Amino acid sequence: MEPERLVFDFDRYPYLTQDLPGTGGQIRAQPEDFSVTELPAYLPSGEGEHLYLFVEKRGLTTRELVDHLIASLGVPEKTIGVAGLKDKHAVTRQWISLPRRYEPRLAELEALAGVRILETGAHTNKLGVGHLRGNRFEILIRDVLPGSDVSARAVLDRLLRFGVPNYFGPQRFGLGGQNPVRGYRLVKQGKGRGRPWLKKFLIGSLQSLLFNDWLALRLERGLYDRVLRGDIAKKHATRGEFRVEDPEAENPRAATLEISATGPLHGRKYFEATNEARALEDEILARYELAREDFRARKGARRPLRFPLEEARLEVRPEGLWLAFFLPKGAYATAVLREIMKKNPEGEASGVGDEDV
Repeated sequence: MEPERLVFDFDRYPYLTQDLPGTGGQIRAQPEDFSVTELPAYLPSGEGEHLYLFVEKRGLTTRELVDHLIASLGVPEKTIGVAGLKDKHAVTRQWISLPRRYEPRLAELEALAGVRILETGAHTNKLGVGHLRGNRFEILIRDVLPGSDVSARAVLDRLLRFGVPNYFGPQRFGLGGQNPVRGYRLVKQGKGRGRPWLKKFLIGSLQSLLFNDWLALRLERGLYDRVLRGDIAKKHATRGEFRVEDPEAENPRAATLEISATGPLHGRKYFEATNEARALEDEILARYELAREDFRARKGARRPLRFPLEEARLEVRPEGLWLAFFLPKGAYATAVLREIMKKNPEGEASGVGDEDV
């Protein structure tokens, strides 16, 4: 198996809107051009031993913020909670939690450059990964092609109708897209050395690459807005999952974005596809000389093939095109921007810790 196949390259994946021209341009010319606000699944109750902080940060990944809490405030890593990882080159607002006994030392956290605490509250439980409803994005695309707002609106209209291909973005794959290579070695050769969170992230990047290839295969074969026998489908409204036994009965729901097929993040104890749907997954594993058993040390999961785009707005401004939209948890803004710009919006990924989720 050629190692270069494991290197992430966003340009190798098909677009849903291939027939529509892109805007070109660039994002993140300055931090204010890319704003992310986390919408929590719940708010702090006002009672409990955990302190919730709504933090605004500039020029810092979530991981760097956590490392500061560990090194400077002495907060044990296992007691720190985050709902999702946020990008470095942006203005981001997110919730984190830590034991309430550290409340007198919050001034030390705000002493970190680029950090502001916007809100605090007590709660009974530590914040967990995925404890969020989603993220609201406000993004400026500079240096766009003349008149490209027309094509951008056409792209948005199609994404609103058919959903956005749920590719993992460059932030998942590290500098130069190399993380899946390192994850592959860990899967094939054993545990290796390094911090547990990093090893988990690297193997996760390999799982993500396999998912992206599976999604690309569905697009290429006209199976984006359809389900197959044996697919595990997700209901977008309730997030419930079920195995498809009768594709003809379910495909009208897939056509209207009520349900979508899900792809595997291989591991143990997850809802496995059967029949024709499983054969597609096996095709991707064989491409990399992998088997499901190679991921038995990781927890498995399913990920929807696409996600609904909500609250989408576009404005023409002197500086460029301004976009705003809401994405459910786990979805990447780069998947939306890629369809609009018709290029990898990030260029090279900025590091192993950045993630728009």
